[in-house]
Amino acid sequence: MARVVVDVMLKPEILDPQGQAVQRALPRLGFAGISDVRQGKRFELELDGPADDAALARVREMAETFLANTVIEDFTVRVEETVKAES
Repeated sequence: MARVVVDVMLKPEILDPQGQAVQRALPRLGFAGISDVRQGKRFELELDGPADDAALARVREMAETFLANTVIEDFTVRVEETVKAES
């Protein structure tokens, strides 16, 4: 089995009110030196088989049609680690 991660972020030109709220709150909490914050989503998918080209293409299709709104969001797909099956 393999774990595939899909990270979804708003496109740079799209305003991110949640990220802006975090950015404004950090200095009040004593965390200085942060000039920008963008908030996103992370999906971890455990595949039944290997993360081969066909499986990754299927995950990209999932991301394009369901996990991300591609009008306002970008996404990346990556293999994070191999997960051992339990015996």
